[in-house]
Amino acid sequence: MLLAAGERHACAVDDGGVMGCWGEAAAVEAAAPPRMSRAVSTVAVGDAVTCVLWGNWTVSCWPVGEASPPPALAQQQFVALEAKGKVVCGVLMSDYSLQCWGGGVAGGVRKVFDKVLPGPCAPSKSCSCGVWSGSAQLCAGSGADGDVSVCYPCGYTPPPMALTPMSNSSSSTSQSKGKHRPSNLAIALISAGAGSGLVALLAALVTAYYLRRHRGSSSPVSGRIHAEPTGPAAPRVQRRLSALLSKGPNTTVEQFPLAALRAATDCFSPHHRIGSGSFGGVYRASLPDGREVAIKRAERRDSGGPSSSSAAAARRIDHEAAFVSELALLSRVNHKNLVRLLGFCADGGERILVYEFMPNGTLHDHLHKRPPPLSPPLASWPARLRLALGAARGIEYMHTYAVPPIIHRDIKSSNILLDAFWTAKVSDFGLSLLNTLDAVAVAGDNAGAGEDDPCVTAGTVGYMDPEYYRLQHLTDKSDVYSFGVVLLELLSGCKAIQKYEGSGSPKNVVDMAVPHIEDDRVHRVLDVRLPLPTPWEMEAVAYVGYLAADCVRLAGRNRPTMSEVVGVLERAVAACDEYEDGGGEPALSRSCTDGSTAT
Repeated sequence: MLLAAGERHACAVDDGGVMGCWGEAAAVEAAAPPRMSRAVSTVAVGDAVTCVLWGNWTVSCWPVGEASPPPALAQQQFVALEAKGKVVCGVLMSDYSLQCWGGGVAGGVRKVFDKVLPGPCAPSKSCSCGVWSGSAQLCAGSGADGDVSVCYPCGYTPPPMALTPMSNSSSSTSQSKGKHRPSNLAIALISAGAGSGLVALLAALVTAYYLRRHRGSSSPVSGRIHAEPTGPAAPRVQRRLSALLSKGPNTTVEQFPLAALRAATDCFSPHHRIGSGSFGGVYRASLPDGREVAIKRAERRDSGGPSSSSAAAARRIDHEAAFVSELALLSRVNHKNLVRLLGFCADGGERILVYEFMPNGTLHDHLHKRPPPLSPPLASWPARLRLALGAARGIEYMHTYAVPPIIHRDIKSSNILLDAFWTAKVSDFGLSLLNTLDAVAVAGDNAGAGEDDPCVTAGTVGYMDPEYYRLQHLTDKSDVYSFGVVLLELLSGCKAIQKYEGSGSPKNVVDMAVPHIEDDRVHRVLDVRLPLPTPWEMEAVAYVGYLAADCVRLAGRNRPTMSEVVGVLERAVAACDEYEDGGGEPALSRSCTDGSTAT
């Protein structure tokens, strides 16, 4: 018996070849095939779409016309068939290409992949019913070792040219090795789940293609899979990226074709550029589905040296693998105070991350660049404390609740963005992917470079943890230090480094503010653009001032954790809210922050 289920209905074929469907009445009425007794090898069910692969390897779909294969494929023979939504895809027997139709596919049909393996590779001698014609060369191209092919399923009438004598498979392999290599996506999927058979493989392929269309990708899937990889690690990275995509609806990451991002930014035109950093440029763009996004593109750098050496190649392979692993982690990070990573592009050696766009810009710009009046989240002391609390919760999530934990490495006011409702969101927590790979490219053949590259010093002057800079040892307390600098910015309105009155050279806000705070003179460092805090606000502001001083202690072990930082800020905000609601004056003191920090 064969059984398949779609979105709204399911169908089964009994041993006599009679098919029956059940489920939502409208779907069954539209997509149920007529009752007949005929040899069926595969049933595929989508959204009110039913298709069968007959015993003679041709395809029929219902409703007729809407789901039927286009004329170019109507009499073609297929190796396998799968449906998802309104899209139907099959592996064409003549050349093992993956063809899709329905669901609004432009031109009626699209070749998604030039070559896919028609099944899992196995030792040719184990194929008791023969092997698929040409599969030996595809298995050789996939990296499989030995005399391997794809076995022909027993119990079905072989179509013309479907079988190759087993004795010829070895010579076929040797003569065609390296030619007609199948897509890396198919290789990765088959390698990961050979035991699940061809149906599982094709289901994953179709799911990936369907999700691309469903999410509004503006360019064909083949545009990204067949982009020419560069560098010695490219095949491995493509396989791992493809495996990441194949996880279907349980993963939120999208792989954007480079062509689509070029189109959205007019080839990364300066008119779309809204910022830059050590990693490269930031571009604002609108995707075809209407989403506003921020596109962060790493700029390649020429090492100027013999970067093609074996040592440099090995380092790049390691870090390409790290790129995929970390990307898989970041794609699943989800918190209201983190800017969401929507996807990436790794075509042709590019390293591009795509984030949701934040219309109100950065905290840094609102603090230091915007003319009066102050923006709403900075216009009162309680509002500033709430903004700080939101950002702290985002960092706490990365440190405490992400698995494994994420260390940001570059917390600063320009990496705290504000959405349309002025909610603070931490951004660029994925840029360590770009910076790390960039550091490897620049390192070239320098002796010892790259051995601990994931911890290559990263950060921004004025925010960087001095202990991290001195010892090259990265911990979550480095983010705490950087956030302490942001707290001092919010309290003082000063930049992390700037010239102060009576000072001949630029000075760090830590050196300016902390001595006053430790002498219980917090009022000496407060932003003069705001009225002095009321007595109850002053208690909360001073409380946060002590917290900031604790965060920027020289020894990381003496700094609080981000969970403790969040706890202090919650008490400060609650104290302001309680007084505003008529609950009396807050009861906060320095001892409260002392009790929350590590000593």
